[in-house]
Amino acid sequence: MADALPVCYLNGQFLPLAEARVSPLDRGFLFGDAVYEVIPVYGDRPLLLDAHLQRLDRSLRELGISNPLQIDAWQELVRDLIDRNGGGDVGIYLQVTRGADTGRDHRFPAGVTPGVFGMASPMPPPPGGIAAITLPDARWGRCDIKATALLANVLARQRAEDAGAQEAILVWDGVVTEGSSSSVLIVEGDDIVRRPNGEEILPGTTTDLIVDLARQAGLTCREEIISVERLRSADEIWITSAMRGIAAIVELDGKPVGSGNPGPVWRQVSAIYEDYKHGPD
Repeated sequence: MADALPVCYLNGQFLPLAEARVSPLDRGFLFGDAVYEVIPVYGDRPLLLDAHLQRLDRSLRELGISNPLQIDAWQELVRDLIDRNGGGDVGIYLQVTRGADTGRDHRFPAGVTPGVFGMASPMPPPPGGIAAITLPDARWGRCDIKATALLANVLARQRAEDAGAQEAILVWDGVVTEGSSSSVLIVEGDDIVRRPNGEEILPGTTTDLIVDLARQAGLTCREEIISVERLRSADEIWITSAMRGIAAIVELDGKPVGSGNPGPVWRQVSAIYEDYKHGPD
């Protein structure tokens, strides 16, 4: 994300981001005991807002954290963050922690109130074609929970940056899981392939939308395991995320993917997605 915009939300109030403070005993700070969502906004319109809020609620349930807000209150909070930061094309970050305890204890504390934080950042321009590297997947076993404990993701993304790439595609036991901050799809011929959901990957709201749009356009989309060999031989490789949308990987581990340019299926689906995100639901 770009530098955050000036107004944030913290535990019941809107305030300047520079003045926001949390307790050092907050379990999100101490343990990464928290979940988050990122919601893209185009022309003041949140994209897939309900899907993101449903995923947030699922992540909270999986960690045994009570959802501190009803869905209408979340929707209002998102709209307020958009409006208070000038509207337009922004990304909304929402985070919920288990709350602040009276000391440091691995056990769940009783009677604490979940902490809620929200902020906005400008949306980056559409990425087009980018480079990626492959790395072993060193994350924990419940990547289907959108938790804030992202150290393995951070290290993978930094290794990509150090190698002159913009993303790391993670591989576990010879099988592609996902990117350090994205989902991964491949194209074989005219067919789009995504891997099935499971505990080892985050269910992708943006991926779901892109696959739906591709199917509406008459393209074939399959859910199959993607081996690293299959990744390397793919005609096209895509990554998807809330802030990046749909990006084409044009170089993998220093070698061109396909022609070394965004492929024809990506160009078709990307154009459909760009039209959709600026149009009515």
